[in-house]
Amino acid sequence: MSGLPHTISRITAELSTDECRRLSYLCGALDPERFSADPRGTLHTLLSQTRVDGVFLMELVLKIKRYDLLREVLSTSKSSVEGMLRTRRAVPEYRLLMADVSEDMDTEDLKSLAFLLRGTLPKHKLENVQSFLDLVVELEKVDQLSSEKMGFLEGCLRSIHRSDLAKKISRFQHTALMPNPEACPPPERPAHVRPPPPHASSGFSSASCKGRTMHTFCDEQTAVKKELPSARSCCQEEVYSMQSDPRGVCLIIDCVGTEGDALEQAFRALRFSVTLHRLLSVCEVVSALREASRQQELHRACVFVCCIISRSRSSVLLATDPLAPGLSLDALRTLFSSRSCPGLAGKPKLFFIQSYEVCEDCEVCVGELETDGPVSSCCSRAVPVDADVFWSHCCTDGHQLETPGHRSVYLQALRAALSDAQTRRTHVVDMHTAVNRAVYEHNQKSAESSSSVINLRHTLRKNLYLS
Repeated sequence: MSGLPHTISRITAELSTDECRRLSYLCGALDPERFSADPRGTLHTLLSQTRVDGVFLMELVLKIKRYDLLREVLSTSKSSVEGMLRTRRAVPEYRLLMADVSEDMDTEDLKSLAFLLRGTLPKHKLENVQSFLDLVVELEKVDQLSSEKMGFLEGCLRSIHRSDLAKKISRFQHTALMPNPEACPPPERPAHVRPPPPHASSGFSSASCKGRTMHTFCDEQTAVKKELPSARSCCQEEVYSMQSDPRGVCLIIDCVGTEGDALEQAFRALRFSVTLHRLLSVCEVVSALREASRQQELHRACVFVCCIISRSRSSVLLATDPLAPGLSLDALRTLFSSRSCPGLAGKPKLFFIQSYEVCEDCEVCVGELETDGPVSSCCSRAVPVDADVFWSHCCTDGHQLETPGHRSVYLQALRAALSDAQTRRTHVVDMHTAVNRAVYEHNQKSAESSSSVINLRHTLRKNLYLS
């Protein structure tokens, strides 16, 4: 790959500190002390000094789920890379597992685990721990953890009440380490000579297999082991991590001034950090959105939620400025895309929008919106172009705001569904089905001018539970 150094620079510049840490670990050379000072520089140096080719770089980016970088920097797609990796893989399954576990560990879990390891690891090492992978590296150094020695870590995870992660490790030990007949066989060695432990590997070597040369880790044990394709899919549901505390960040902008407080209570009950803005102008809405997209808390949170209640015209939100150009829905979504907001890359982004249409040439705009018919411009059905987006937009007639004590049937149903999610483990799509049902039943009993239409689109890649 002729422009590989430039490609590496572009990739490392787009990564968060946590993503740099995971990538360094997957490369087999995470140095917690050196890494903390300059994560991107350390990763860039590591990739530049290692014998890395284009396919291996694609594999690394795929494993941290940065599909946007696959597309925009490496000019490929998730499915194409997965196809290539069916015959060629370099990252050991053991390291992938550790990176997976790290992604599901929240701050309190990490503190509990570090406390538990006081008698195992030096005090100065525990004081500098920034992530679960730092602990993994130190445990590997003292020979308490490797691809074939995971019982100690499994016991620690059970002790801090993370039995879900302990089960994941247990499944790996029982089903992941199986011979792979397609892999290159290790060279024969006398029975009394033990192979080097996996954690001793810190780089790559060039291995020849059937006349082809490929870059692989200096971990011959791992090179001939492969996870059974069906084992994880049968036993483990693919879900977004929701282990951080607070669970996520929720931004509520109520430009009508009716139901923002109730939404705030609903998301606080779900352990979200909530910011509520009331009666903002369009400029103030844009400022609040930009400020939210830049906050450091997004890097630690597992999910982002944005709720907006506003008057609208066509496909733009008017906030409190009926004559202003307004804020387009595409601009709203773009502010929290992976490119604009790296802290949310790979994380679910949920948008709940209640708009009250005040378009002059569309007196009964909602009545013109049929479930199976043509769509009016009053409620845009643009599909989110980014991954991990859940987009729920309810459009109704702005004249309803003139009714004393008006409450949005959509927002009432959403709050009820969120409340139900506190006690029941409900997938967010199933949760929204209850909202659809409530709005449909309301429309059956109401006049056209008080009807509501919901536009639901999502690009979630995993199951999402808010409880």
